Parts: sequence; C-alpha cells; structure tokens
Amino acid sequence: MYIKGRYIVSACALLFIQHVAAAGMDCTKASNVVEKTICANTGLYELDTQMGEVYRQLMKASVETRPQLKGTQRLWLKTRNECAEDISCLDQRYRERLKSLQAQWTEAVAHQPTGVDKEVLDDLQKRIQIASQNDPEFALERTLASLSIKSPETLFSAEPDADQFSDKTHFPKAIPKGVSRSEWEALSATDFDADTALGRTSFTLLDLDGDGQRDLIVETYTGGTGLYTFVETFRRDGDKFARRTPSSDGESIGGSLYSTNDRGANQSVNWISIRGKLYAAYRAGSYGVDRVYLLSPLQINHDVPIIEVRYDYQLRVPLTQHKEDNQKTFKLGPTVHRSLTQALAHVTENQSEASEQGTPICPIPPTATDPEEYYSYGAGYYAIESVADFPVIIGKECHLGRLNNWFGAYSAKDGLYAQMTLRKPGSEESERSYEVKGRRHLAGVSTSIGKFEENDDN
Repeated sequence: MYIKGRYIVSACALLFIQHVAAAGMDCTKASNVVEKTICANTGLYELDTQMGEVYRQLMKASVETRPQLKGTQRLWLKTRNECAEDISCLDQRYRERLKSLQAQWTEAVAHQPTGVDKEVLDDLQKRIQIASQNDPEFALERTLASLSIKSPETLFSAEPDADQFSDKTHFPKAIPKGVSRSEWEALSATDFDADTALGRTSFTLLDLDGDGQRDLIVETYTGGTGLYTFVETFRRDGDKFARRTPSSDGESIGGSLYSTNDRGANQSVNWISIRGKLYAAYRAGSYGVDRVYLLSPLQINHDVPIIEVRYDYQLRVPLTQHKEDNQKTFKLGPTVHRSLTQALAHVTENQSEASEQGTPICPIPPTATDPEEYYSYGAGYYAIESVADFPVIIGKECHLGRLNNWFGAYSAKDGLYAQMTLRKPGSEESERSYEVKGRRHLAGVSTSIGKFEENDDN
C-alpha cells in the first residue's frame, strides 16, 4: 500500500526491524559472491538486516520450534545462494523469507483469546439481542456506547511544522492542559518522531489496562487515496511510555494496532470495558453486516473475538430524485419508478456483492458485437461497494442495473443511502443513476474467534 510516497507494509510486518546498522551482516567478513553482492547493495543489505532481526526475535519467542527454525533457515540460505549475483533474485528470496518469518513471529507472540474473551462474546451477543427489541436499527451502536470506558482522558495534538507545506508535525514543547507533571516527564522521555513525521498526529491519555496509570493512544493521519489514519498504543512503563510494538526505522505505523480507511471503507472504533477487560472494538461495515473485532489494546492481535451483526433492508426508490448538482430535484415517471422498484426485488441479503453471472443479465441479441457485456454491469469503483447486478426492464427494453452503497453507512435520518445505476448493453447511451433509500433491522448476531482483518489492501 502506497501512502504519500511511502511504502507501508501490513500491521505486524515491521515490528522488530531496527536501524540498519544495528544488526546487519558484517561486510568485513563477506566470504562469497552472494554476501559481497548483498554488502554492495543498500536495499539487499537492509533486507538482510530486517530478516536477521526478525529471525533472532522469533528464536527468542518460540523456544520449542528452534531446531525446526534453524533447519528451515539453513535450507533457505541454500536457495538464496543459488541467486549468486542476481540482485532481483536475491531481493525476491529475502522478501519471501521475511514475510514467512514475520507471520511465524506474529503467531508466536500474539495474544490468544481466553475463556474470559469468550464470555465477553456471549455477553455482547445477549446485550445486542436485548437492545434490538427496542431499537432494531442501532442495537450494536447503543450497546457499544453503553460500554464506553469511563476513566478520564486527555487529548492533545502535535504542533504543525514551520513549513506550511510540510506534512510533518512535532510533539508539543509545552505541557498540554490536563497532563500531569509525571505524565509529561514520561512523554518527554519517549520518542514520537516516527509518528509525527508522517502527518497530523493526536495523543490521548487513557488507562488501557486498569492499573491506575494512564496509557497513550497515538493517532496519525497520513491521507493518501484512502485517507488513512493509523493508531498505535503505548503502555505507561515507569518513567516513560513503551510502544506496544517496537518501532522501526522511521516507519512506526507499520506496527499499528489498527488503521481506518475513510474513503473506500466504513470503519469506526469504540474503546469499551466489559467483564473487567478493555478492548478497542473495531467495527468494519459493509452492506448487510457489521463485524466487530475486539482488540486487546496493549498486545499483539492475531486471532481475536469477533461479533457479527447481520441486517435485512427494506429498500425503496424515492419518487423525488436529486439531479447531479444535488441542488435541484425531479420526479420519476410512473413507468420508470415501477420498473426500478421491481428491479430491487432482485436484491436480497444473500446477494452481498456483484459477481460474474452464469447466464446473461439481459438477453443477447444476434446483432451484439460484445456478448460479454450482457453478463455483468462492469468494473466498479473502489470508493463505493457494489452489492448486486440485475436486470431492469423499462418498457420493452432490458437495462443492466447495479446497486451500490457506501459499505453499509447508515444514519438515523436517512437510513441506508444507496444508488442504482443503469446502462443499456450494446448502446453508447450514458449511465443513469437513481437514489435508493433503505431502512434496516437486525436479522441475527453471531460470534466467533478469527483473524483480525482491517483494510483489504493491508
């Protein structure tokens, strides 16, 4: 994933990568063509450093598997050496091995859900079901809000750079309001340069482990096509704050607790307390479903408790539609309105996304020059979610229809805001769009333990 010219790897991918000089190959002892090639190439040398650090940390974290790990590393070195002076080959070998070791390390050190976590899931499921009896639209939101952490918090922001065109910010030079002297001394002893260098940064002091001392949440907005924000946590550790994961060389967000995507996703986080445990309840929405991942805020998360809330919708096409400028309106004719309404009957909770059809959506005429375009509406757009493709019959003509929405985004005033787009296959007529509204009600709640998945491209 690229953000503002930087390459950011997935969460946990940079957890133990330190400064290049800290653990790199000793090039004064390079004894073969492969080692000499690595030492002569900055990129390969950095990859060797990164892999060596993750390998050492994995050896510490997984004592039982050390013999097997040593064996696989020796085998990998043989395959690496087959590349000889081929830089591209070496680069690929290192990246593949680094990815494998990082995955093994994550498995070895990640927090494993306990019996309490499973009790929390059962408790949440019951609370949501009870809340749905009075509010079937917002049972999840009301439940999470009722569990919000009650301990006091203090929020302050990093200061902008003197260069008005710079994205870099700086940790405050003066003690912010609401920060105690002890907290300020601990904050001053902690290095936040890697976070603030990437964009607008805010800091929240909040007790995340119930020990009576406030910990730290660091939120960094990096922008990019997805308007990304990365969040990492720091535990209060005596006279300083200790990052949940060790930072990397200038790219600390690689080990973030979570990230949110404000264009091309529908995500939010509630900090909740239940059964004596604190969680970052990370909600990822899409059409017909909200998934909430319960993240332990100061630990590595891999397999986590998950609540899934499913919805059914009552969809309708408003008679009064807005024009493209969103200022003027127009009314649909009865024939078109009836056709659009009938087409919505094709959309059910089982059609969660548009896909290739086994049969054409619209009949293929003998004169068709491109029969394939009758099977699917076509490519979608990353910022909106394609729900389903279906036929729309207006008069005697068949049009390809698609229902889009903004990943289940929902409000009390407007409900689900969606859009039906139409195009006529085999024609150069421009696409037409119509507003679709929907009200939802809770259809089911289920629980599971599974892998934490945030942004699909992470």
